[in-house]
Amino acid sequence: MSADRFWERPVETLTREQWEALCDGCGKCCLHKLEDDVTGEVHHTNVACRLLDLRTGRCSDYRHRRALVPDCVRLTPRLARELPWLPGTCAYRLRADGDPLPDWHHLVSGDRDAVHRAGQSVIGKVISETMAGPMEAHIVPADHFDRRETRRA
Repeated sequence: MSADRFWERPVETLTREQWEALCDGCGKCCLHKLEDDVTGEVHHTNVACRLLDLRTGRCSDYRHRRALVPDCVRLTPRLARELPWLPGTCAYRLRADGDPLPDWHHLVSGDRDAVHRAGQSVIGKVISETMAGPMEAHIVPADHFDRRETRRA
């Protein structure tokens, strides 16, 4: 492993800056989830947090997000392993589990937009919570944002 490939090291050895650099900018973790009060089942939606920039897939006020959105989760290696709703494509989850990053990840490809071209982001597929209305009307399959869009001519 090359010294500059810090993401290949165990996540517990990463600095906070290196840990934060793992984010691929997909925006999937910034989508609202609904939990069934009876079964505990988590339902995914296509409704984004009001702070998610729908053009870039990045938080518009990352530094202050927890003050502005109190239930925003600060991911740690432990949480990345434990949160059932975190996407299987999430770099935090992959590295916390000891798995490699996908080829489209910016640390591997050198291209921040590769995540979007690979169809792994929420760009063009979500609505802001400020416009959504009832969340129940926006439930989607858990892997909805993991699929490449196919277009017909």
